[in-house]
Amino acid sequence: MTVDVGIVGGGPVGLAAAIEARRAGLSVTLIEQRDGTIDKACGEGLMPGALPLLGRLGVDPPGVDLNGVRYRDGARIVDHRFTGLPGRGVRRTTLHRQLAERAEELGVQRLRDRVTSVEQRADRVVAAGIAARWLLGCDGLHSTVARRSGLALPPRRGPRRFGIRRHYALEPWSDLIEVIYAADVEFYVTPVGEREVGVAMLGPMGSRFEQALAAVPSLAERLAGAPVSSSLRGAGPFRSRTRSRTNGRVLLVGDAAGYVDALTGEGLRLGFALARAAVEAIASGQPEDYEDSWRRETRAFRTLTTGLVTWATSPARGLLVPTATRMPALFGAAVDRLAR
Repeated sequence: MTVDVGIVGGGPVGLAAAIEARRAGLSVTLIEQRDGTIDKACGEGLMPGALPLLGRLGVDPPGVDLNGVRYRDGARIVDHRFTGLPGRGVRRTTLHRQLAERAEELGVQRLRDRVTSVEQRADRVVAAGIAARWLLGCDGLHSTVARRSGLALPPRRGPRRFGIRRHYALEPWSDLIEVIYAADVEFYVTPVGEREVGVAMLGPMGSRFEQALAAVPSLAERLAGAPVSSSLRGAGPFRSRTRSRTNGRVLLVGDAAGYVDALTGEGLRLGFALARAAVEAIASGQPEDYEDSWRRETRAFRTLTTGLVTWATSPARGLLVPTATRMPALFGAAVDRLAR
């Protein structure tokens, strides 16, 4: 089978790329080894800038408004409400289902298979038996496409951070994304429904969800007795690197292109923006433009997130929330920049 675009990875970013390609009039085959709706350990908060990107795809998932971000530790709280439109808390399964339905509506062909090799030729790329003029690697943090196309780099030495997520069936107590700093982990509390809250924990390898939660009494008390509505699900390690985002006819999109940390919650907004940029680059016959687009779109994320992770994994970690409290204007500017 020969198509214009082969896409490896059937998560939200891969589906967004497939929809973008169909909107550009390109034939698409999406390769994904998992079947059905795909869940993932994540914060599930769509930043305000993600919603217009979904809207151009014809997708408007139901959820609850998120009007800003709250940072707190045991003694201090600092809030910032988005200066523009709200974001939205959406269950990952709901988002995935709507994107998959839209992709099917537009005629995206799907192949359930596992990519084990990427073979580049002069005029095509072959993966899982699909010959495509272009191949988009949208297969996440531990991307097979990045490795098989010679783009992956070994991780730098340093702390390895992971995430664990669980849902609780109770009414949200805030319309903000709440980030709670404990001794060595952060909890992210995100309303995702009228009676459902997602709680994600980020921290070093070996962190235990229940033990860490017990060390945050204010959160543990709110969740005590609430029915658990999902099982624990993990992800990580987060940091991944690539030498470039393109190699010949292969382009990396989303987490596969390199990732710092989930700390700022920008992953999907960036993934949707870069899916659009990658398709525009190949549709215009200028794939080399994609590298510049990637650097431009991710610059603020990479700079700010790298700084925050360095701070959060240093002996000065305990000063992060107090500093944000003393400098609310700077905290607000950083939140709004990441929310775009």
